[in-house]
Amino acid sequence: MTEKPDLRAAVAAGVVGSEESFRALLAAIVEVARSIFGARASSILLLDEETEELVFEAVVGEGEDTLLGTRFPAGKGIAGWVLAMRTPLVIEDVQQDPRFAKDVADDSGYVPGGLMAAPLLHEERALGVLSVLDRPEQSLFSLQEMELLGLFANQAAIAVDLLLKARTAERLLGQDGGELAVVARLAAAVDALEEERREAGMKLLRDLTDMLGAERGT
Repeated sequence: MTEKPDLRAAVAAGVVGSEESFRALLAAIVEVARSIFGARASSILLLDEETEELVFEAVVGEGEDTLLGTRFPAGKGIAGWVLAMRTPLVIEDVQQDPRFAKDVADDSGYVPGGLMAAPLLHEERALGVLSVLDRPEQSLFSLQEMELLGLFANQAAIAVDLLLKARTAERLLGQDGGELAVVARLAAAVDALEEERREAGMKLLRDLTDMLGAERGT
């Protein structure tokens, strides 16, 4: 199966069963981003590759009660453009931009004035988009702000990658239920060890999952 290497990577990273912790980390990232920029809202959208949709995975500030879990086509809106072009973007008046998905904003009950957005990139993959909406009117955009947004995006991309691996692992383990399920439980136990013992435990898990993969011909 082509998905086994992803499962082994997830187990070796000790992320099985950790989806809630990674979602909490994404929520913390958008909260800090909103605070740092003095913005009215901040969000992280993830790309669902199976449905080719962007999903609001973390939202704080305006729209957080209605947007979480909302989906729209990945090629739509400013976020869709940022994802496709893999390029950060600053827009001072979104309603004057033809890429703006006004229907999505209307459904949330909050239509922003301006935004900053950056793609979440990890190992050549575009995983999603980080957005910061409506900075203070007196705030002037600067290159330093874009660099700071990029730092937040980098951290979010790492968390998103682990979240996606955890979801893949959970799904495949549900299908397997055999040796790999045992390895997953071991990974969770190893992840709780102290640093030195954890490193040795992770090496053992990598060797074990490689051996299982070899026996299965993966």
